[in-house]
Amino acid sequence: MVMLNRVHLNGLRAVETVARLGSLSAAASELNVSASAVSQQVKRTEEQLGQTLFERTASGLVLTEFGTVFTARLGAGFRELAHAVALADETSECTLVVSVAPAFASKWLLPRLSRHFARHPNVLLRIDASGRIADLDHSDIDIGIRMGDGKWPGVRAELLLAQEVFPVCAPSIAARLKSIQDLAQICAITDERSMISWDRWFEAAGVKPVTFLKGARFTDPMLCLESAIAGHGVMLAWQLLTADALTDGRLVAPFGVRAESGLGYWLVTAKTESRKVRDFKIWIREEIAATMAQFGSLASVG
Repeated sequence: MVMLNRVHLNGLRAVETVARLGSLSAAASELNVSASAVSQQVKRTEEQLGQTLFERTASGLVLTEFGTVFTARLGAGFRELAHAVALADETSECTLVVSVAPAFASKWLLPRLSRHFARHPNVLLRIDASGRIADLDHSDIDIGIRMGDGKWPGVRAELLLAQEVFPVCAPSIAARLKSIQDLAQICAITDERSMISWDRWFEAAGVKPVTFLKGARFTDPMLCLESAIAGHGVMLAWQLLTADALTDGRLVAPFGVRAESGLGYWLVTAKTESRKVRDFKIWIREEIAATMAQFGSLASVG
């Protein structure tokens, strides 16, 4: 620890930021200082260390072999410092920031949040409803809920629910479906950004795909869901998007066939977890289990 006394913390912070962002200008913007100030801090730190961290080239600063090893450990150290400072928040006003896709937040998470408030009244929840992939190491986001295959580098991913896909429609549409072939007389409601396709469901049903009538197309699954509820046609959906609409009868899942999509909902956290994150994970797993127990008891039509 005594060796740290000969190196200024601001200089180490400048070195870590330049190495992480790749340029003096980007580092200056994050640190809210001028690029020349960052450059001077980097140079002063190299002098204090007695080692060259960056090669000066025509295209900018490039890490030396020593600089690569040094800044990797430096970055880990600053992340640990950030976690240590964050502990102060947990002893007073405690905010949990959850990153989640808008459809998941609106159609499943939001109606259940009151039970989290009741169980953890000292935790303030902030929902970051966005389709972007959150950077947990360089943001205030504590936990993310992502749909995919669980293969994201640099994070801890735990499967929350394997996604199964199946057709849903309004009861008036379901009444016209005596067999899967009857789907050829129904309009398909399409999510243009969906990662799932009808082929997988037809394969699970053991029948050849049918050609739907042309129906509405959207770029948001929530709009597809509302279109299906309005009786515009049939959509390929999954459990959490439709659980509440199926429970209250606004939608019906005909044929009783579900297909594995190969995707799932995953809880994504940094490698170091706080108490509030662990509590949220326990709570949401209980809510998922309750939803799926109710979902499994729904009667199929067709």
